[in-house]
Amino acid sequence: GQPFLQYAVTRPLYSEDAFADEHEKIHRHHKTVRHHVKQYFTCDLKRAKNAALSLLPFIGWMRIYQLKEWLLSDIVSGVSTGLVAVLQGLAYSLLASLPPWYGLFTAFFPVIIYFFLGTSRHISVGAFPVLSLMVGAVVTRLVPDGGPPVNITGFEGLTSDEQRVMVAASVTFLMGIMQLAMGLLQVGFIVMYLSDTLVSGFTTAAAVHILVSQLKFVLGLVVPGLSGPLSIVYTLEKIFVQIEKTNVCDLVTSILIMVVVFIVKEINDRYKAKLPVPIPIEVIMTVIACGVSYAFNFQVNYEVDVVGRIPVGYESPLAPNMQIFGQTAVEAFPMAIVGFAVAFSVAKVYSVKHDYIIDGNQELIAFGASNIIGAAFKSFAASTALSRSAVQESTGGKTQIAGLLSALIVMVVTLAIGFLLEPLPKSVLGAVVIVNLKGMLMQIREVPYLWRRDRPDCVVWLVTCLASILLGLDLGLAVGLGIELLTVVFRAQFPRCSVLANITGTDIYKDCKDYMSIYEPEGVKIFRIPSPIFFANIDFFRGKLVEVGFNPLRVLRKRNKALRTIRKLLKKGKLSGPIEESEDESNMEDLDQPTDFKDLPVQVNWKSELPAYIQVPRVDVHSLILDFSAVSFLDISALKGLKAALKELIRVEVEVYIVACDAYILEKLHSCKFFDDEVKSSMFFLTLHDAMLHILEKHPVNSENTKILKEISETVFMYLFSKL
Repeated sequence: GQPFLQYAVTRPLYSEDAFADEHEKIHRHHKTVRHHVKQYFTCDLKRAKNAALSLLPFIGWMRIYQLKEWLLSDIVSGVSTGLVAVLQGLAYSLLASLPPWYGLFTAFFPVIIYFFLGTSRHISVGAFPVLSLMVGAVVTRLVPDGGPPVNITGFEGLTSDEQRVMVAASVTFLMGIMQLAMGLLQVGFIVMYLSDTLVSGFTTAAAVHILVSQLKFVLGLVVPGLSGPLSIVYTLEKIFVQIEKTNVCDLVTSILIMVVVFIVKEINDRYKAKLPVPIPIEVIMTVIACGVSYAFNFQVNYEVDVVGRIPVGYESPLAPNMQIFGQTAVEAFPMAIVGFAVAFSVAKVYSVKHDYIIDGNQELIAFGASNIIGAAFKSFAASTALSRSAVQESTGGKTQIAGLLSALIVMVVTLAIGFLLEPLPKSVLGAVVIVNLKGMLMQIREVPYLWRRDRPDCVVWLVTCLASILLGLDLGLAVGLGIELLTVVFRAQFPRCSVLANITGTDIYKDCKDYMSIYEPEGVKIFRIPSPIFFANIDFFRGKLVEVGFNPLRVLRKRNKALRTIRKLLKKGKLSGPIEESEDESNMEDLDQPTDFKDLPVQVNWKSELPAYIQVPRVDVHSLILDFSAVSFLDISALKGLKAALKELIRVEVEVYIVACDAYILEKLHSCKFFDDEVKSSMFFLTLHDAMLHILEKHPVNSENTKILKEISETVFMYLFSKL
C-alpha cells in the first residue's frame, strides 16, 4: 500500500520576542568594507598562483591534456572549423562594409589571443554576423558609399577602403578597451541584465538586417550602405527601385547554393548521430562556385561582382585614431556588450554540456585583449558565431587547440592560397550568410509560446525586435533594455497581493479564492505581500490594504469628528435630536491623532448605535495579519510608509500582526528605531499559525472549526512514517 505520511508537533506558541527570549542567538561579526578592501589587496604565494592560473586558463587544461584521446579529434575539428572560418570571414567582411580579406585577419589574430586567455574550450572565436553589421553601420556612417567621409585628420591621403579599415579597427579597439576594463573591474555580471528573451528578440532583428544587407549581393545590385533609424526601409526602397537591373547569373547562383546548402544542412541535423563529421557543404559549394566562376570567367562574361584581389600576407599594424574614438564611443559600448553576451551564452551551453567552469570576468578580459590586439592588426570586432562553434564542437573539438589549428588554416589561406578565392562571386558569400540565418530567424517561433506563458516577456521580445529593426541595432538594444527593466519594475511595483484563509483541519493557509474548504474566523483578515517593499510600491500596498478591509484614516477622522460632536452635546446637556456638523478648521490635524476619550464619562462603543444620529463607519475587522514571508527587503521610504499604515490601523483599534518576517528585516527595524509606544515588537510572530492561534485566544469564536484549528500544532517537519 501507499506510505502514510503525517507530522505532529507540540511546541509553545511563539511571537518573535518570545522566541528570541527562549533561544539565544549567536553574535556574528560582519566584515567591514575596510576588511574586504584589505583582503582584496593582500597577496601571498597561493593567491599569486591562483591569479596566474585564472589569467592564463590554458595552463589549467594543458596540464590535463590527453594527447592520445584528444589530439586527433582536435586536428579534425581544427581543419573543419578553419575552412568554415575562412568562408565566414570573407562573408562577414561584406556585412562590415570592408574588403573581404580583412575577415581572414579577424579569423586569425583574436583566435590566437583567446587561446591563451579564454576559459571556454569549445567556442570558435572570430567574426559574428550581428557584430559585423554593427561595425558596418559605424563604417558607412563615417565613410559613406556615395559622398565625402566625415572630417577626420587621419583620413588624408587614404583610399576609401583604407579609411573604412581605419574606422573598423578603431571602433574594435575601443570596444576591446571597454571589454577589458569591465573584466578588470569584475563586472561580468552586467550580462545578467540581458535576458534570453531580449537576446532572442535582438538577434532575430539582426538576422532581418543581415538578410536585407545581403540582398544587394544576391541580386548583383549597387546599393550604398546605410545606417541609422529606418535605414532598413531606405535600403529596401533602393533595392526595389532598381530591381529590373538584377544580375540573373548572381541570382541563379545564389538560389542554387542556398537550396543545396539548406538541404544538406538539414541532412546533417537529422543524421548527426550517424555522420562521423557534418558534411562541410558550404566549403564544397564555395570551391565548386570558385571553379565554375574561374572556368566561365563570370566577372567578364556576366558582369558578376567577385571577391577580387586578395593581397598575400599580413599588413603592418595600425594605430587607432583618437578622433574616431570620440565619434564612435556610443556605438562601441553596445558592441562590447553584445559581443560578450553572445560569446558568453554560447560558451555557457558548451561548458554545461562538457562539465567545466567558465569565468565571465576572465572571458571579458580574453575578448577585450583579443579585440585590442586584433584591431592593431586591422581585424574587426570578434565574438563567436553559433554555427562555427557548433562545427568546432560537433566535429570532436576537445580544447582550444582546435581553435589554434583553425587559425593556422586561415593563415595558410592568407599567406599562400588566397589567390584561389579571387574568382569567388560575392553573391555566393551572400548566399552562405543568408542560409546561416535560419537559426536566428526561426526564433520568431518563440513569440506564441511567450504570449501564452508570460505576456511581459513577450512584450520585451516584440519591442526589442521591432525597435532593433526600425531604429538600428544599437538604439534597438537600448530600447529593449529599457523595456526589460520597466517590466521588472512593474512586476515589483504591482505584484499580485492575496487574502489568505486557513485550509480546514490543517495549519496551511492559501489564497481564499482558490479553495473550497477554507475557514476564515470572523473579524480576522490575512494579507499576503509577495514582493520586496520599497519606495515605488509602498503606496500600492497601502491602497491594497484599504481594498481588503476599510480606510482606517477615514474611519479615524469620522470617529474623532463624532467625539467632538458628543462633547458638544454633553456640554449642552442633551444627547438626542439632530445636530449640525460644524467644521472646526483650526485643529483639523487633530482628527488624525489617536481617539482621545478624556473629558468623557464613558468610553464610546463604536459598534453600538450612537446618539443624535451620528454616523460612523463600522469596522468589522478586529485583527489583521500581514504575511511577510515573501518580503526580501524594506527600504527607508517603505519603513516610514509601513509605520504610518500600522499606526492608522492601531488607532482604529485593529490589532496588527506581522508574520514570517526575515531576520535581517527585523534587525533593520530595530536599528532604524521603528518601534515606539504604538507600534510594538510584540506584533511580530514566528509563523502565520502562531499569530492565528494567539488571535483566537484573545477573541474566542465558538465554532467547530476553531476547535480544530486550536488542536493543530505547528511547524518544523517531524514525520511519522507508517505503511498502510
